[in-house]
Amino acid sequence: MNFKELASEYKTPLYVYDLDYMSEQYQELKSAFKGRKSILAYAVKANSNLSVIKHFADLGSGADCVSIGEVRRAFLAGVPAYKIIFSGVGKSDDEIREAIQKDILYINVESEAELFRVEVIAKELNKTSRISIRVNPNIDPKTHPYISTGLHDNKFGVDIDTAKRMFILAKNSESLDPVGVHFHIGSQLTHLEPIYEAAVIVADMLRSLEAIDIELKFFDVGGGLGITYDDEVTIKPYDYAQAILGTLKGLDLTVICEPGRFLTANAGYFVSKVLYEKQNGDKKFVVIDGAMNDLLRPSLYGAYHKVQAITDSTSDVRNVDIVGPVCESSDFFAKDCLLPELNRNDLIVVHSAGAYGFGMGSNYNSRGRSAEVAVQNGEARLVRKRENFEDLVALEKEFL
Repeated sequence: MNFKELASEYKTPLYVYDLDYMSEQYQELKSAFKGRKSILAYAVKANSNLSVIKHFADLGSGADCVSIGEVRRAFLAGVPAYKIIFSGVGKSDDEIREAIQKDILYINVESEAELFRVEVIAKELNKTSRISIRVNPNIDPKTHPYISTGLHDNKFGVDIDTAKRMFILAKNSESLDPVGVHFHIGSQLTHLEPIYEAAVIVADMLRSLEAIDIELKFFDVGGGLGITYDDEVTIKPYDYAQAILGTLKGLDLTVICEPGRFLTANAGYFVSKVLYEKQNGDKKFVVIDGAMNDLLRPSLYGAYHKVQAITDSTSDVRNVDIVGPVCESSDFFAKDCLLPELNRNDLIVVHSAGAYGFGMGSNYNSRGRSAEVAVQNGEARLVRKRENFEDLVALEKEFL
């Protein structure tokens, strides 16, 4: 990847995505489930650029969506309706209505209250809505607490007993068609045991449902498969698949997996330009033109990203903090990073930025969001223009 050429042509700050790497990750995970009927439904929230979604759709992927906006993106990018799933704790009536009308694979229901709303709206539309129920198996995923989703302390899903009651209600409803069960215990998972334990609990629940004549078609294991940011020991896709499939003996189900970070994180780079170096007492800072509004993860989670300097400098390395121009002390990308002395217009490349990067960005400090570029077969192309000031004020000017 020639970051100098890309920065020269498309300017900075800039996101760069390696589509060939995304393809490799997709095929490896798809192959891991080849012993069973399966659908990979790309988690659109990880990176919602239309060209990225279309790239996975062209590979045969579905889409896991958590807003009607993401559902619309999936359709726009060419994902077929029968491979689109709509999840999320707080769906509005309008979102539920549109999802039913679009005849997607299923709505993933996360509470009894939501189940009743889906039933009411489906009845109003004189349609039958396919649904799945998200189960919260109360398993510690051993990940960052902000991205844990499978404990009762988390807002997601329902407990086993509630899920059984909901499946019975759905089975007896003329407006609901229960077709699947879903669980997702967290993101950036690097331990196989919690995934296996959750799958055992949910598979056993399905056997108890079969005993009362409720037979489902889809076993949705969510996503969350971890990647290497620093020195994490990750789960091999084959081992991941085998652990899940081993819990399904005697059950005729299509497995749905919802990868996001696994497919895109290490395919993405955030490229920024050095503006200045400055010294405050004993502390040295490298100030770059990218900021926390472009890439929030270090500020939000204290997340680690490998940082690479592209420079002709041959000086000794020293401890520096890499910071941006935004008016917050949390506006940093790395602290106590060992880098040589850097010059104006040298580049800083933040690795593993393809997931939860651009999508979590904002216009804080009235900063336009960066451009996005995709690289495939050695060829680069712009997949999102850089925002300018007119873009930022377009929805406000008429009210002056």
